[in-house]
Amino acid sequence: MHSSAVLLIEFGSIILGLGLLGRFAGRFRLSPIPLYLLAGLAFGEGGLLPLGASEEFVAIGAEIGVILLLLMLGLEYTASDLVSNLKAHYPAGLVDCALNAVPGAAAALLLGWGPVAAVVLAGVTWISSSGVIAKVLGDLGRVGNRETPVILSILVLEDLAMAVYLPIVTALVAGVGLAAGSMTLAIALGVAGLVLFAAVRYGRVISRFVSNDDPEKLLLVVLGLTILVAGVAQQLQVSAAVGAFLVGIALSGEVAEGAHTLLSPLRDLFAAVFFVFFGLHTDPASIPPVLLPALALAVVTAATKIATGYWAARRAGISVKGRWRTGGALVARGEFSIVIAGLAVTAGIEPSLGPLATAYVLILVVLGPLTARFTEPMALWWAGRREARRTPTAEVAEVRAETRVGD
Repeated sequence: MHSSAVLLIEFGSIILGLGLLGRFAGRFRLSPIPLYLLAGLAFGEGGLLPLGASEEFVAIGAEIGVILLLLMLGLEYTASDLVSNLKAHYPAGLVDCALNAVPGAAAALLLGWGPVAAVVLAGVTWISSSGVIAKVLGDLGRVGNRETPVILSILVLEDLAMAVYLPIVTALVAGVGLAAGSMTLAIALGVAGLVLFAAVRYGRVISRFVSNDDPEKLLLVVLGLTILVAGVAQQLQVSAAVGAFLVGIALSGEVAEGAHTLLSPLRDLFAAVFFVFFGLHTDPASIPPVLLPALALAVVTAATKIATGYWAARRAGISVKGRWRTGGALVARGEFSIVIAGLAVTAGIEPSLGPLATAYVLILVVLGPLTARFTEPMALWWAGRREARRTPTAEVAEVRAETRVGD
């Protein structure tokens, strides 16, 4: 009875604290993710007040948080949208992967962490935060801008890539052999292809089966189906997150809209618990030694994301201002980076990987909204200065030329 009371007190305090932190971040129009991570650091290993009784309960909540994050992302897109985006914008996805995954892999190898950690850190630096970016676009009133479809296309391609990448990472961190790893990837690709085919061909039938006018029944069916599929996917050694993402893709129309509305509060709750859980397993004392590499990696990959967005927007025929806005909007990293790092931390791949990922996400989740707001004006200001420097030189040359003609 005593332990049950302690669990309720601890978990209730966590939820209340997260709510207050979320309100504080909302007042300043910031993402609450850094505050959630800091809360986990404060109450985790080596923190100010380590938790005891509720840690296992928080771990289950964190796993549900990952599943709901991926489900909600899947609900944003229909299978036909994914296929059309893949056909139209896959070059931008390849550039995105090359420019942003390579720095992470190179950093891991330079730090001597080995090839498995290199693959994990490549994913951490590659994937942008869809949640943070969507919120920033809304706050800045840019949802209807011409460059916004380009931003969303890159995010969709990253989400698609996760369906392939997560099973690979899961197999690598589990230490399975080449044959088993190839089988895991084949199963993941087969399941993903099957779900996409079923969603395109029979999406209406699936949605009609799940659909219900009663919000309570719709919530129970969608949530139960998602957790069931996620569990089956994990049993097949395919990431549970991928299973949840594919369920989201399979649902469309009014069902997807209704499920999105009903599940959004649950996603926000359990996602916050997930970020706290990641912080709980990171010793604050382990962050200072990796702070400099994390800062350097954040600066490099912020620049490469801006370059990615600029290139993709130019390819789509967007104006120069829109190109800079596209690049600046893509900088933020968040939930996906922590999910990927969490796989490695759980498997004990590299002790410093978790602290580095935490510091990296903290830096970029704060920097991301700033780059989204100020990249365009800063770029135009710098271009104006360069033009001002060139203009006098050009005028002098022109005067000299006229003087020679007069002579």
